[in-house]
Amino acid sequence: MQNKNLVGRLKQYMAFLDVEKLSAVYGTSKGNVHALENVSFSLNEGESIGIAGESACGKSTLGLSMIRMLLGGKIVSGKVHFNNNSILDLQESEFNKNYRWKKIAMVFQGAMNTLDPVFSIKEQFVEVLKQHKFAGDHEKVISDAINSVSLNEDVLKKYPHELSGGMKQRIIIAMALLLKPNFVIADEPTTALDVLIQAQIVNLLKKLKKDGMSIMLITHDLAILSEIAEKIGIMYGGQMVEFGTSEDVFKNPKHPYTQALLEAIPRLHGDKPKYIKGVPPSLLEPNQECRFIDRCPKAMEKCKKDPPNFKTNSGYVKCWLYEDEK
Repeated sequence: MQNKNLVGRLKQYMAFLDVEKLSAVYGTSKGNVHALENVSFSLNEGESIGIAGESACGKSTLGLSMIRMLLGGKIVSGKVHFNNNSILDLQESEFNKNYRWKKIAMVFQGAMNTLDPVFSIKEQFVEVLKQHKFAGDHEKVISDAINSVSLNEDVLKKYPHELSGGMKQRIIIAMALLLKPNFVIADEPTTALDVLIQAQIVNLLKKLKKDGMSIMLITHDLAILSEIAEKIGIMYGGQMVEFGTSEDVFKNPKHPYTQALLEAIPRLHGDKPKYIKGVPPSLLEPNQECRFIDRCPKAMEKCKKDPPNFKTNSGYVKCWLYEDEK
């Protein structure tokens, strides 16, 4: 009995997902684009994380790196531990056999436009199962996946052009759930959908979370993250500049960029939203200084040196303003 209690306590403190100093680059004729640099965060089992930031800040690259589908780029350093297994060190064949879509799946950005117009929805589900050499009951897993996203099984007979945008997005999410992974990366799943359909997708993600699934939700919409994620990672210029619990990041944002993002959200009452002046930095061989220095209202001489991560109550912040609190 004591051994069982000890194992239970160890599981409680062992991270379900631990990303450690993950860096990735894309090679170009002009040099390397440092799309991801020393990104770190961790999740406990059942927790979800929201990743926010401007376009081209590295959000999608982070997701693609974790599922090892970084086409045109390469991971240059870092570790990803999933259930205490270092999944970046595995052979591609082993990762594909035991992890991709079985334990970790991804809903890709703009994926609903990738449904093949000449095949029925069911045929496309079957193709995914064949690709992953699934030898079980095809009918049952397809039925379970469709039911998990609150769609009627009649949809399986239809073709993509017969479905609404919201239904196609649910189909794509169902495809990610086919082999029952316990961690799903959702990259901008509400983009290009109207407000009502967005609400349906958000409610679906909440339902999946309630059923025990961990989600990494990548989005520009901070309001959506506040509804789903226990933890938040704010990215800027290829770096995660702030990480912490959702409550801490929203109620007491540390990094000037996080503060600026929250001030840019329109509100029914109060001050007008403020836009962030300037443009994000080039990630083509970036300077070794704070990436936000040219747009930061609190920039100082020390910001000409890239800051380390300073510990906060629930995570860290990458900003020299908190050097004394380390």
